[in-house]
Amino acid sequence: MTNILGKTAPIIFAALATGIYTNPAQGQTEPNEIINQIEQYGQENQGKSIGQVTNVNQLRDVSPTDWAYEALRSLVDRYGCIAGFPNQTYRGNQPLSRYEFAAGLNSCLNQIERLIASSQSVGQEDLETINRLSQEFEAELASLSGRVDELESRTALLEDNQFSTTTKLAGEVIFGLASVVAGSNDDGIDGNDDDIDRVPVFGNRTRLELETSFTGEDLLFTRLSTGNFPSFADETGTFQGDLAFAEPADNDIGLEVLFYDRPIGENTNILIGAAGLAADDIADTVSVLDGDGGSGAISAFGTRSPIYLPPGETGVGIIHSFGEKLEFSAGYLAGDASDPNDGSGLFNGSYSAIGQLLFTPFERLDIAFTYVNGFEQSDTETGSDLANIQSLTEELSGEAVSTSNNSYGAQFSFALSDRIIIGGWGGLSVVRTLEEFVADGQTIRRGTQDIWNWAATLAFPDLGKEGSIAGIIVGMEPYVGSSSIDVEGFDEDDETSFHAEAFYQYQLNDNIAITPGVVYVSNPDNNEDNDDLVITTVRTTFSF
Repeated sequence: MTNILGKTAPIIFAALATGIYTNPAQGQTEPNEIINQIEQYGQENQGKSIGQVTNVNQLRDVSPTDWAYEALRSLVDRYGCIAGFPNQTYRGNQPLSRYEFAAGLNSCLNQIERLIASSQSVGQEDLETINRLSQEFEAELASLSGRVDELESRTALLEDNQFSTTTKLAGEVIFGLASVVAGSNDDGIDGNDDDIDRVPVFGNRTRLELETSFTGEDLLFTRLSTGNFPSFADETGTFQGDLAFAEPADNDIGLEVLFYDRPIGENTNILIGAAGLAADDIADTVSVLDGDGGSGAISAFGTRSPIYLPPGETGVGIIHSFGEKLEFSAGYLAGDASDPNDGSGLFNGSYSAIGQLLFTPFERLDIAFTYVNGFEQSDTETGSDLANIQSLTEELSGEAVSTSNNSYGAQFSFALSDRIIIGGWGGLSVVRTLEEFVADGQTIRRGTQDIWNWAATLAFPDLGKEGSIAGIIVGMEPYVGSSSIDVEGFDEDDETSFHAEAFYQYQLNDNIAITPGVVYVSNPDNNEDNDDLVITTVRTTFSF
């Protein structure tokens, strides 16, 4: 019996602690060698402990209220095999390595062996129990050792071949089926309405995102994007009603977004963007329906307020929180920062400067006030042609008129309950043409446009299934309410045009969502001669 406890038990228990119990027959580590390693570890750390404890009260940080007190006292009173640190502490809550555990266990079992040899304290019943457990679990311990060895081998392989210790890969693929099912386009050339081709289209938008962190708090964000889903604007003659996931890139992959976000204080973050940094990366758009085309609203106008849509490219942003109720964000976005030619570059070319205050008086209500000052970035690619005067003049004359703009917006979102959220926005953009321009055969002097837009939204989260959402958006896409450009065709929009949208995003599982939806636009391009526009779609989003 002494041989069993003196040899087998220390080997098995020490091997279980260190994860190196092996079969000598297989040419691996010998048991005696394991014991020598453990004893050597104990000798090397001899000065770090106070040796065997004869009374549990010697340990200053162990009290009768501790949950393991009785177990410690039993080990001390019956076997005297508990050791502490030089300052007479046990440090019961402190993590220990497997080698430390093995050394302590070996010391305890040696003490038990001496007690057995002197026939003290250890009864025959204890000996029989230990012997039986040693025999019954010998095969299981050997199997466990093999499994541990296999896991360590596989872990080492993963560490050697892992993609990165700091980078996560995420992706989103959209399969879009859509069609214009009603509408006409008065192009103003022959005085007649031209029917819009009502051919269903099927395309995709694909994004791969790399999220890299170097400190655990910062983020280097990289997005590669491609797709072939078309914009309907060329066919319908207006940006109104265009779908948010349009990606007419002919499936050519390219770098879409690259920015670095890091904290510079407890309540402040700074963003530096080399490509594709946008206003909505800096300022919270507030809308619960903003899924950037992949989820939520299906139209570009329904996704977020147009004040966030003027194109940016390169710049910097800062976000600072004043407690839990107030957040300030600001940013500068240049359109041609990498172009060294005159009239371009970081500060000499097109830009948008944004500032926003986000107020959260209580948890369910968000209110944002936004201001944007821009140069050569007044178009939003939503609303009427006149509300996108740079695109309009470029189409008519081959060159876009130079503009500046001051835009003002207010947005809100209010959760009436966990299942009903109302929201909306309103905005005014004052756009100035900075030079005379020639368009449609006539010279047009400098002037100012007042461009308005508004929307009301209603969302039903978790409708039908957790993760699903239904939404309704009604409003007016950007239109020219008044203008000092007193030339026919370039003054103000004659008619009002309403936008209405409804969708239901059904979350099939964590990675797949199917969203049928419809967009309705009355008097497209604010022209009563155009038939009302209806676009239907089924969007399937795969995310991973």
